[in-house]
Amino acid sequence: MKPSAGALSPDALTIENLDVAYRVRGRDRPVLRGLNLRIRRGEAYGLVGESGSGKSTAAFAAVRYLPRNGCVTGGRILVDGLDLMALSPAKLRRLRTQSVSMVYQDPGRALNPALRIGRQMTEVFEAGGLDADAAQARAREMLSRVQISSPNRVMASYPHELSGGMQQRVIIAMALSNDPALLILDEPTTGLDATVEAEVLDLIVRLRAELSTSILFISHSLPVIARMCDRVGVLYAGELIEEGPASAVLADPRHPYTVGLLRCAPQFGRRKNDGRLTTIPGFPPAPGSLVDCCVFADRCVLAAGLCRERTPPPMDLGGRSSRCHFPELVADMPVTLVTPETPDRSGTPVASRLTSRDRPVLRTRNLSKTFQVGGKNLYAVHDVTLELWPGETLGLVGESGSGKSSVAKLLLGLVSPDSGSTIELNGDALPALATQRSRGQLGALQIVFQNPGSALNASHSVRRLIGRALGSAGVLGARREQRLQALAEAVRLSNGHLEEKPRALSGGLKQRVAIARAFAGNPQVVVCDEPTSALDVSVQAAILNLLVELQAEQRVSYLFISHDLRVVYYLSDRIAVLYLGRLMEIGPAEAVFAGPHHPYTEALLSASPSQGDQGRQRIRLTGEIPSAADLPTGCVFQTRCPRKLGRICEAQEPPLIEVDALHSIRCHIPWDDLRTMQRGGPAQPG
Repeated sequence: MKPSAGALSPDALTIENLDVAYRVRGRDRPVLRGLNLRIRRGEAYGLVGESGSGKSTAAFAAVRYLPRNGCVTGGRILVDGLDLMALSPAKLRRLRTQSVSMVYQDPGRALNPALRIGRQMTEVFEAGGLDADAAQARAREMLSRVQISSPNRVMASYPHELSGGMQQRVIIAMALSNDPALLILDEPTTGLDATVEAEVLDLIVRLRAELSTSILFISHSLPVIARMCDRVGVLYAGELIEEGPASAVLADPRHPYTVGLLRCAPQFGRRKNDGRLTTIPGFPPAPGSLVDCCVFADRCVLAAGLCRERTPPPMDLGGRSSRCHFPELVADMPVTLVTPETPDRSGTPVASRLTSRDRPVLRTRNLSKTFQVGGKNLYAVHDVTLELWPGETLGLVGESGSGKSSVAKLLLGLVSPDSGSTIELNGDALPALATQRSRGQLGALQIVFQNPGSALNASHSVRRLIGRALGSAGVLGARREQRLQALAEAVRLSNGHLEEKPRALSGGLKQRVAIARAFAGNPQVVVCDEPTSALDVSVQAAILNLLVELQAEQRVSYLFISHDLRVVYYLSDRIAVLYLGRLMEIGPAEAVFAGPHHPYTEALLSASPSQGDQGRQRIRLTGEIPSAADLPTGCVFQTRCPRKLGRICEAQEPPLIEVDALHSIRCHIPWDDLRTMQRGGPAQPG
């Protein structure tokens, strides 16, 4: 039985002096050392840090879900007042059933693809003793609680038939089915677009208030942590190096590492021509490394002799703590931890490219793609006309299902477009399919995927992976080795890295390998499909800097697909906004972000989390994005548009109209009226 809530009730989670190690090749490698943290009842606690810092290990230890080679070597874990390590298997199962739930990063992998949602939902309640009918009723009730408007339809669906946001809502509903005292969220919104992420976060806030559930929230998004959490802990190399109220730690950090994380993240208003993003020099120590000094000393700009001689204890700073010998100096640290490269200002401004002697390196005209699904036409892309100039980055944004990946596949020749569509490379028509293209055409268009771990052959060394790409591009003999070394140097890979296999590399190093492979054939266009979404902020900054530097050196063009609008704004010269395969807005990045914008762009921007802007009103779009097999009449956005005019929006599809220099919007609302509306404040759902 759970302890009753009240002044004397135990904390939801208490971790005391926790040590965790993984046994690798016969050796115990410590990954958490002396971890102390406490989550009070009803409190949301954020845990941040780079990949490999121990965040997920701490979460799995809190529910005794460590892998077989992991073990707790010291300390205590108390969940709802019960000592986790002292529980029998039966009592541990009861605790997991009644008191603790976990939401994982990838909802698609957390759901069984072979079972309908209803069956997976009812299992939770049947395990608690309910009969089938009662379990069905409770499952529908939980789905309604997470704002799923058609619970019967969802329960009859398989996971692959639901969007990512809907899958995540189902996982949250399942996690909350036992009214847990502690809810652990491990990167729950990393793979979601801005609007769905905002909806999921709103849902968590509302349910936390209703159920008084305590939350351990793991994320590499500092704006999300700032919005969601009361207190925050910063992990580095298995040690909690800073802790305190989220508002204080994120606004006035007292550890150099926290400062580095905050400065790495791109912010609205910062462009690539303003200079490179700040990065934290060096790399975290390898898992299992034992040090008798400050674990951050080798990467710290403030490091002195004392830092390399003695481990700093947690220093009490009045309601917060920091493991730094010199917390009073942190506020006066240099503006950057490493000096950015000289800004690149050599590119032709977007506004003057139409009159320059350059021609677009890539151009699409009336690009469309219709799939046949279940005997119905699914209109994935419709009449998209784009131009991409040498050395330019075109950002492509929109919700899941908007057609971004379909456009990328059409450009790469992975699927063929509808008749009447044309794709031109350097003014020449490009064959529809990759199998029909020449070696030169194939090399001219390359791609960097979101997940480099899945895109790289795990059984080959890095040298072979890049070498094979060079061979496919016709680079042979001595030139091949020279080119390989030049590529490795360009993406900051050492000779040691070349001999490793991908599984031995961090996520950031794997992405560097993927970028080197993409550049092996001297491409003219690289499609970057969410290349930094799964990376922490410090690695993301390094990868973005690398992309900017390679673009400046080789004048390569990027089609950059991302749901992180801050990253898109930093890297892009122009931005295109897609919705249900239609181009809703396109223009210079500053114009698209400054507005007036299309109402859909306005909603995307309002949903993007921005640290220090938690009080901003968000435009909530009603309903989900419609199916591309059953498009609305008139404007495809009219069923969700908060600024819908009325009958004209339902009856006529608006044309794409140029409203300013190189800035076009597909909307019935006149430009001046949009300006007036958006100056007046956020719209309300219509």
